[in-house]
Amino acid sequence: APAGSSTASVAGMEELLSRSVPPLPPYETKEKAPPPAELRSAEFVRYYRALEAGPPRAELLTRLARDFGVDHGRVAEFSAKVLQAREQQRELGALLQAEDRLRYYLNPQYRGLFQHLGRLEGGLRFLVELRGDLMEGLATKAVDGPHVKEMNGVLKNMLSEWFSTGFLNLERVTWQSSCEVLQKISDSEAVHPVRNWVDMKRRVGSYRRCYFFSHCAIPGEPLIVLHVALTSDISSSIQAIVKEVPPLETEDTDKITTAIFYSISLTQQGLQGVELGTYLIKRVVKELQKELPQIKAFSSLSPIPGFTKWLVGLLSSQTKELERNELFTESEWQEISEITGDSTTEMLKKLLNNNEWVRSEKLVEVLHSPFMRLCAWYLYGEKHRGYALNPVANFHLQNGSVMWRINWMADTSPRGIAASCGMMVNYRYFLEDTASNSAAYLGTKQIKASEQVLSLVSQFQQNSKL
Repeated sequence: APAGSSTASVAGMEELLSRSVPPLPPYETKEKAPPPAELRSAEFVRYYRALEAGPPRAELLTRLARDFGVDHGRVAEFSAKVLQAREQQRELGALLQAEDRLRYYLNPQYRGLFQHLGRLEGGLRFLVELRGDLMEGLATKAVDGPHVKEMNGVLKNMLSEWFSTGFLNLERVTWQSSCEVLQKISDSEAVHPVRNWVDMKRRVGSYRRCYFFSHCAIPGEPLIVLHVALTSDISSSIQAIVKEVPPLETEDTDKITTAIFYSISLTQQGLQGVELGTYLIKRVVKELQKELPQIKAFSSLSPIPGFTKWLVGLLSSQTKELERNELFTESEWQEISEITGDSTTEMLKKLLNNNEWVRSEKLVEVLHSPFMRLCAWYLYGEKHRGYALNPVANFHLQNGSVMWRINWMADTSPRGIAASCGMMVNYRYFLEDTASNSAAYLGTKQIKASEQVLSLVSQFQQNSKL
């Protein structure tokens, strides 16, 4: 275990790192470099795991990123040689070799450690944990700075290669799956929390499918989980899918024409940003087409995280501008004021923040129309670098889906009301169009949307003076 006093532990940490991180061999001998010392990699794993989570691990990660990165002197030297080869118009072979040397010296030293760790038994799992710590540290600012961000990017790219589809296995979860797997699926459900074992049994029972990806080096461990409901139409409410009902013993396949993806959850924080969800949906579609060829419609029923927060932000900016109301029509605002007995946007903000508005049937009715058009604008019109601001929308649009239908009071759980005023959205996958839709969205940032969504967007543009 690491030494007790901070001075001793810093010295111990430096010593461990200089032992564990292999030096980058000279370019000429890169093929002849001695094989990695397995014992040193294993020593690093033991040392790291013995450190307490939080500041001690953050200190080690910061030192690894700062002291064992790229040799900037070498990079400058070989960049100059590439430029020289170009300017002197030397033959192509010489230019390519100069570029290859530059590419070699652009490798940070810690990359060698990660490669060695990846070859250890259990090493891949360890690297996923380590990146989870790195992500958490960056989120809480426990680790910060360009060196650490660079190391996080390098590790993410390495994990993306190691977790590419060729190494992933698709597994289906049933009530006969091991208790351990069922427990992990239940614990990792991030979209619609599992209430109890009866609820879990329902989610893997008839008219339901649950799949996950595992990795050949980490067998049986769910990495990302997808829940599917098999229905006769495109669901407009999550209550019908996750409510407690006794499981039906047998499926009537004649009633199944539609597959609804209603939850996708990453179980490992360390795999954030590694492309798994897109491949999982594609693989599950193929699996369902094989099992139930009569399925014609594939759609999600997705949450809209961040909508309420965005709306409260808009109301706040309105309040600052001398109570100007530009989100609602005159008649809507009059009705809202009559029901609440208050003509200020502060009152509406308060009702949104404490979920109280849903207790009034009249208010739910009055807010239906304006909230639907505001939500359509939030999903379709609000952008981050030209792409959809909402992360769930961005994910499904990148996959080539169509923003198909916004549903009112689709998730009436406290969580659904708090996050998106109870609304949910269907992203529909027309399989013959997904490739061209995806290319259009990624290339020209063009969102494919249905008549319903476009009509709501146009109502927003007419009625809300933003």
